[in-house]
Amino acid sequence: MNTFAPQPLPDWKRAVLKVGSSLLAADGGGLSPRHALGLAQFVLASRQAGREVVIVSSGAVAAGRGVLPKAGNGGATLVAAISAKQALAALGQAQLIALWQRFFEAPVAQLLLTHDDLRNRRRYLNARSALLALLQLGAVPVVNENDSVAVDELKLGDNDNLAAAVASLVDADLLLIATDIDGLYSGHPGRDPEARPITRIEAITPEVLAMAGEAGALGTGGMRTKLEAAAKAAAAGVATALFCGRNAATVAALGQGVLHGSLFVAQGSRLRARKQWLRHAPVSGRLVIDAGAQAALRRGASLLPGGVRAVEGEFRRGDVLAIHDQSGAALACGLAQYNAKDAARLAGHHSREIAGILGFHYDEAMVHRDDLVLLTGSEGNGEVA
Repeated sequence: MNTFAPQPLPDWKRAVLKVGSSLLAADGGGLSPRHALGLAQFVLASRQAGREVVIVSSGAVAAGRGVLPKAGNGGATLVAAISAKQALAALGQAQLIALWQRFFEAPVAQLLLTHDDLRNRRRYLNARSALLALLQLGAVPVVNENDSVAVDELKLGDNDNLAAAVASLVDADLLLIATDIDGLYSGHPGRDPEARPITRIEAITPEVLAMAGEAGALGTGGMRTKLEAAAKAAAAGVATALFCGRNAATVAALGQGVLHGSLFVAQGSRLRARKQWLRHAPVSGRLVIDAGAQAALRRGASLLPGGVRAVEGEFRRGDVLAIHDQSGAALACGLAQYNAKDAARLAGHHSREIAGILGFHYDEAMVHRDDLVLLTGSEGNGEVA
């Protein structure tokens, strides 16, 4: 029985669902559909209601352990090797995707990321474009840490923090963390008889962090990493719901908009958090635009290549650009959809000409409105880094 009182989930249209290894691992190695089924049914019901869900799934290493006994006499040597976890992850990735695919008629798409992919602005933008395109195509994206190559990233809390990063990446409204406990308690519920459920957390303070325990046996993270992930999501304007994925009634209630677990409140809006970052990020180049493009930006539109009169500086796709009017005044900052060379070729042309000029097409905009912030007064950062 869940000891957490019911509370309403925040309204959401797009969510990231993180599923921990403890919910997927079978006794003796490999994967079990026992708890994954209920979570998949929640995803399916959400999709049928017109919502979008990205799954961040652990479990590749556990799946690899199930495959390993069939790998021949080299298995014992592999277990002793330094690269054992990387090899197990590589063995288990196909098994993990196969597990999720069995629950959906829609295609399941795998996207493997490292934290470096999310720190690098160009790869960040590429990953974002890929995930948003998959959602638009009706696929079920399943994201995992690229453990087989990310040697330095196989550490405590990978997929908890990765899920928070993905929530920000796709502009999710909600981060759902499915785990093997009911939620956050004031102390360890198995050791502290005074431990009480914490249903709503307005801010993750040192006192809240002190409630966290140690890492779990199967996964790479414990309660502390879930709190770290919730803090990162909150800073990006995304609320986090922590709940027990082993409790069928708890999972079913999510589909009715009810949470039996802990809710971590977002700090401000997603738009404000994203644009605050853009406002203060160092810029790598500059676009000069005409009066028509300036008026379009003020209406909330994207910056199309037809309104660009000059391209200055050396920059890559995903770098931050300053946008100026023809008098030199800073108007906005935003992420480049095209590098400096390609942007210069596109300047002054209609969006429908992009593919003909470049031979490929990322976006119809030079800077998309979701990646752009207008500046006022002296708030702009007009210096090229």
